[in-house]
Amino acid sequence: MTELLPEFPYHPDPVATGVIVPSGMACICCGRERGYVYRGPVYAADELGYRLCPWCIADGSAAERFDAHFTAGTCLGDDVSLEIFAAVDQRTPGFTALQEPQWFFHCGDGAAFLGPVGSAKLAAYPEVLEMLRREANGWGWPSDQVEHFLGALDRDGEATAYLFQCRVCAAHLAYTDFA
Repeated sequence: MTELLPEFPYHPDPVATGVIVPSGMACICCGRERGYVYRGPVYAADELGYRLCPWCIADGSAAERFDAHFTAGTCLGDDVSLEIFAAVDQRTPGFTALQEPQWFFHCGDGAAFLGPVGSAKLAAYPEVLEMLRREANGWGWPSDQVEHFLGALDRDGEATAYLFQCRVCAAHLAYTDFA
């Protein structure tokens, strides 16, 4: 029987982002078949891909047993306590990116990962588009190339953006990634 998924404050909908999927596999950590498996990045000595249940990630048992981490350790933003960083790194499902994923921290807390987005969805977030425009301007590209790049962002394409929301002030944050 499928159980209700645990809550992940820093990754509120891991099913929608595709890192938790229905599965009949038993978890390598707890040995239970719970109806879902994690298919996102795992940084550990053992090969754990597609073999952990969301509950063992949420309670930290997968991190403790396998010295597993679910983010690459790259963080963007404010200084945060080790406890908050550990909650994101060891008890939150990560996400797959074209390059090494990065996680935002803002207002002293981890930001909530909302998912990959393209230019159509970004149109609803003018402050995020401006943030991405500043990021791309820093690469030394001419403004017309920057605008073309931003317009070509695609949730499932070779250039995408990853959207986050601050859990404290509700500001939206994003960065771009391309192959």
